[in-house]
Amino acid sequence: MTLLAHGCPVQAIVAAFGFDERTVADWWARSGRQSQAVHESRVEQPQELGQVQADEIRVKKQGGIVWMALAMRVKTRLWLGGEVSEQRDMPLIRRLMERVRRCAARRPLLICTDGLVSSIRAIRETFRDPVHTGKGGRPRLRPWRNVLIAQVIKRYERRRVVATEHRVIDGTPARVEMLRRRAQGEGVINTAYMERLNATFRERLAPLARRCRALARHTLTLQHGMYLIGTVYNFCTPHASLAHTGRGTTPAMAAGLTDHNWSVQELLSYHVPPPRWTPPTQRGRPSHALKCLVERWCEDHG
Repeated sequence: MTLLAHGCPVQAIVAAFGFDERTVADWWARSGRQSQAVHESRVEQPQELGQVQADEIRVKKQGGIVWMALAMRVKTRLWLGGEVSEQRDMPLIRRLMERVRRCAARRPLLICTDGLVSSIRAIRETFRDPVHTGKGGRPRLRPWRNVLIAQVIKRYERRRVVATEHRVIDGTPARVEMLRRRAQGEGVINTAYMERLNATFRERLAPLARRCRALARHTLTLQHGMYLIGTVYNFCTPHASLAHTGRGTTPAMAAGLTDHNWSVQELLSYHVPPPRWTPPTQRGRPSHALKCLVERWCEDHG
């Protein structure tokens, strides 16, 4: 799994260790599910994000094209999650923004994206909460305060970038510049950190490499690989740009999610606690027995 998480082809592992290719594929899927559970348990917690960058990767698959949307916290280089879809559309961006929201505390937040128009609407519709007034009907949705949006629009000619435009969609330029400078220091509004993370994923996940023959057969295979590589990147890989915070600092350490550099074995053997139990939705008031059951569950699980 360590070799797979760093871009080693499956055929090389089969030739070196003598395992069956189906066995390696099964380990790949199990590791992906474990990594996703660890990510949702440890990373998807409210934290001050500051600046978030998001982007999409075009992936070749047998029989068509799929899109992988990723997001990261700039200051700590923490990968916040990703989604895979056959269409680069509103539902894909909305699912990605929902993962970002689960990681975000109610603090000033700057989100930088590319020129995809649906990203603006997806961000605005995701970062808002219902206002319960006690009256009947659907509650009104109130947007989060201090959520700023900026876009980097690139113009191409013959597959080369010839012009770049920076747009502030929501918020004042002064507040956008303050959050940007606080997260990355000098520079301008950009998605360079996200593009660098895209390069890491392309290097370590074979179907993402351009002009390659290692095409994925199923979308779920890409999702498993995405979570394995992303979680190994967060918890097991020291980042060179974080050297000022300490030697061998991983993005998870910089974000305060752990106090040491994990090994891949520790990641794959980590015991993920069960999610908080929620009673099934039903009409009317909850019964006394159901209330007692919820209280007992909360006492048992802290």
